[in-house]
Amino acid sequence: MTGSDDANTLYRMGRRLTRFCFQVFGRMEVSGAECVSPNGPLIVICNHVSLNDPPLLVAAIPRPLYFIGKRELFGNPISRFWMRAFHVSPFNRSTPGIDAVRVLMQNLERDRAVVIFPEGHRSPDHTLQKGMLGVVYLALKSQAPILPVAVTGTHTFPTWRIAFPFRRMKASIGQPFSLPVIEGNPSKEVMSGLLDMVMGRIADQLPPEYRGVYGENKKKKMAEKAI
Repeated sequence: MTGSDDANTLYRMGRRLTRFCFQVFGRMEVSGAECVSPNGPLIVICNHVSLNDPPLLVAAIPRPLYFIGKRELFGNPISRFWMRAFHVSPFNRSTPGIDAVRVLMQNLERDRAVVIFPEGHRSPDHTLQKGMLGVVYLALKSQAPILPVAVTGTHTFPTWRIAFPFRRMKASIGQPFSLPVIEGNPSKEVMSGLLDMVMGRIADQLPPEYRGVYGENKKKKMAEKAI
């Protein structure tokens, strides 16, 4: 058995175990799983409120997911083994945009589903924060469909208690969409508008109190610009 086969086997086992723990020792709810295409390249975008978000995504989405993580997480053989087993690829934080996009593009070219947290960091107040343009660059460059997902409840228990969360958590999966094909170099205004569209799809899956900067006020401003 190759190293790749070993990693895939560990991933499948880890997914089953995570689902078991979240369903038996927690109250995991998943909506919209039928929206996940079974194959082909896919960009999964999600809000980020806790270190428990990736395990919930693994448990909720019925196909293998591929993540990126800072190179420091691969500092010792044990952590490196588990990171690779759960499809986490390292990237260099000194050039985060270039290196991360390169790694993600390689996975998309292999028809994989990659995960991006467009906010770039965990939200300090658990509401949706301003997104970063990297997700738009990746979507335009790859033309891969985008799958919006919103997670809630993952911040209500510490990561060390992930096997026994005893809390309600939910992954809301929306309809996939694609960005329009744009010739040449898009302007800052166009890129900003596309980012608002992407983040708005995540916000649509969240309860109003968690939509943050992409709540009703943001939608009103976008509507005024369109008039």
